Amino acid sequence: MTRRHHYRRRTKEPPALDITTFLNLMVVLIPFLLISAVFSRVTIMELSVPTAAGGGVTGKPNFAIEVIVRNAGFELANGSSVVAAIPKKGDQYDMKKLSEVLIRLKAEYPEKEDATVLMEPQVEYDHLIHVMDTVRSAELRTGEGEEVQKMVLFPDISIGDAP
Repeated sequence: MTRRHHYRRRTKEPPALDITTFLNLMVVLIPFLLISAVFSRVTIMELSVPTAAGGGVTGKPNFAIEVIVRNAGFELANGSSVVAAIPKKGDQYDMKKLSEVLIRLKAEYPEKEDATVLMEPQVEYDHLIHVMDTVRSAELRTGEGEEVQKMVLFPDISIGDAP
C-alpha cells in the first residue's frame, strides 16, 4: 500500500511590515533637511545679452556705458571710444575708483539705466560678480556719521566678451 501524505496547505498571513527603522530615519532626516535648506540661498539676476542685430535708427544720440574688464585694469567706453582707464592696484582691481567714475556718469546721465560689462576670457568669474555689483549700485557715506545710503546706478546690465 502506498501512503499518501496529505499536506494541508496552511494559509499563512503575510508578515507585518516593521517600519520602525524607517520612521527613525525620517525623524533624523527631515529636521536635517529643513535646517540645511535655510543655509542654501539662490539668487537669480536678470541679465540681457547684447545681440548682433542692430535696432532701428532713433533721433537720440547713442550713448552706451561699457565697462571693459582686462587683466591690466578697467576701461570705460562710451560705445565708440575709451573714455577712462583705471589700472589695477597691485593684484586687485580698483573698485572704489570705478564706483566714483560711475557715480559721475550717473550724475551726467540720470535717465540712463543700462550698462554693459565686457570681459577678457582670462579674467576670473569672481571679478565679474564684483564689477556687476559695483555697476549696479554704490554706497554713499553721508557726512561724518555712520549713515550709508545705497545709490542705484545702472541696474540693467548686459554682459559679453571684451573686444
